[in-house]
Amino acid sequence: MESMKFVCPHCLKTNKLPIKEHYTKANCGYCKKSLLDGKIIEANDYNFDSIINSATVPVVVDFWAEWCGPCKMMAPNFAEASKTLAPHVQFVKVNTEQAPNISARYGIRSIPTIIKFKNGQEINRTSGALPTHAIIDFAKS
Repeated sequence: MESMKFVCPHCLKTNKLPIKEHYTKANCGYCKKSLLDGKIIEANDYNFDSIINSATVPVVVDFWAEWCGPCKMMAPNFAEASKTLAPHVQFVKVNTEQAPNISARYGIRSIPTIIKFKNGQEINRTSGALPTHAIIDFAKS
């Protein structure tokens, strides 16, 4: 059976899961917490590369900042999309103020900016606050 790799949002260990259309239960093999709860990984300059390179599922990253009104408005939508698509898509947030190196590397000039990665490579990006359905569509595209 084919498998996919999904990074546990609780302990950041990589888990190998069988590829299935729907999961009723999937727990981390290390910390035993659910991989289906939609928890978003808070990445930084030190763990970002490991996260996007470890997952074989698409990784959708929200670049945001505390002072950004549209970022705060979009946060619940991003969280809802994460709950809807886990573990088929990995969701990550990067605070641009706390991770300036990652933000500079990807040329983040406006926030929120969402970038989709596959196998560690950027494959799509969009800027501006999005509703939940648009985030889901972006993640699936």
